[in-house]
Amino acid sequence: MTGTAAPPARQDQDIPQAVTDLRAAFDSGLTRPAAWRRRQLHALRRLLVEHASDVEEALYDDLRKGRTESHVTEIGGVLAEVEHALRHLDRWMRPRRVAVPLNLKPATARIHPEPLGVCLVIAPWNYPLALTLNPLVGVLAAGNAAVVKPSELAPATSRLLAELLPRRLEAVAVVEGAVEETTLLLAQRFDHVFYTGNGTVGRIVAAAAARNLTPVTLELGGKSPVFVDETADMAVTARRLAWGKFTNAGQTCVAPDYVLVTRAARDPLLAALPRAVQEMFGTDPRTSADYGRIVNDRHFRRLTGLTAEGELVIGGVSDAADRYIAPTVLTDVPTGAPVMTEEIFGPILPVLTVGGVDEAVDFVNARDKPLSLYAFTRDKAARQALLERTSSGGLVFDAAMIHLGAPNLPFGGVGESGTGAYHGRSSFDTFSHRKSVLSKPTRPDTLRLIYAPHSSRSFSFIARAVSRTHPLLGRRR
Repeated sequence: MTGTAAPPARQDQDIPQAVTDLRAAFDSGLTRPAAWRRRQLHALRRLLVEHASDVEEALYDDLRKGRTESHVTEIGGVLAEVEHALRHLDRWMRPRRVAVPLNLKPATARIHPEPLGVCLVIAPWNYPLALTLNPLVGVLAAGNAAVVKPSELAPATSRLLAELLPRRLEAVAVVEGAVEETTLLLAQRFDHVFYTGNGTVGRIVAAAAARNLTPVTLELGGKSPVFVDETADMAVTARRLAWGKFTNAGQTCVAPDYVLVTRAARDPLLAALPRAVQEMFGTDPRTSADYGRIVNDRHFRRLTGLTAEGELVIGGVSDAADRYIAPTVLTDVPTGAPVMTEEIFGPILPVLTVGGVDEAVDFVNARDKPLSLYAFTRDKAARQALLERTSSGGLVFDAAMIHLGAPNLPFGGVGESGTGAYHGRSSFDTFSHRKSVLSKPTRPDTLRLIYAPHSSRSFSFIARAVSRTHPLLGRRR
């Protein structure tokens, strides 16, 4: 298989054989050279540029995504990851020298990044292009072969990826399908499994990978809170919240899930949010070319059920035939209501009132660690409290979602919101093994002092050396 592309793995193909073929390609050394990695990244960039209109059409079919949103949140994001990887690949691949202790000298030590092997990327439906290809950029940059499993809930994008990726890339196979195909994939031996989705399936993926001691990256989700106080610029806050929440009809893992607003800021925020929604999507968002739809009927029914409790500020309108749910803001929601206990993953934004940042911190800390935490405040003490007293995958001040566009920031969760991180250098590191390499000359043979047999003189020398290197050990009697 050296120098040739892996055949596309589909529902009617032998998945174990596809993985075997990819492993043969990796073992042949095909994927290791920097030139191969660069060739794949350039091919991926050309694919996106040349087939941008096909991608736009697929995303519209799957999620009614508008053209601009498709470029901002999907195509453009992947292109930025590719460009960043190409710009920094040589430095990432370069072994890094590290110091050696005096008692081991003369010697040299370095950390040598090497590819893991064959990686599996299981992608979600909400950003079916970006969340499939962004991890793949890291897989290829690190010199690995890959199996890509797009989501069956975004069938148009899945079909397009299955058609294009194996034609343009070497040592990459695409498996389409649902639970049966994913289960069969997880039964194979991979060198890394990268999964984006919900915690329930994440546990299944982790358990399956554990059978082969395969490391995993789990990009999950959770309820990403927002804190707003009276020091915030309320018009800007409302616009950035509306964009972050209602982009992709709220079907974003890092979308603001609920707002904790101080009493002094509550009324100004609730007045500004409807204006911001109208500025972006018009008086009837159903007619906006920039407002998406819910992915399927099951999610539509789940979301409409979440508006049963609380007072409507705006929205609440839905159309099952069109899978349309208007941008919706709720207030006075009981904390035990389903909309406050389940990840919303849709265009519904509950707003709760708190006494201040201390109450907000306690509220966040009483729940699972979120994937993202957003804060709109100019109060330095409030910012410091959120930074030091809460734990989240990411913390963003005075904006929402945009941290995904910073390739030098690792993106990932903590606790229930995930494990591991990617984007930029973090993607390269995720799909690489950092091999420790030490080289010591044979002349002079300074290790003779530790060879047996040991005399009292050699013991004294070694004990003194150890006490200098490890002072705590030297104090023991």
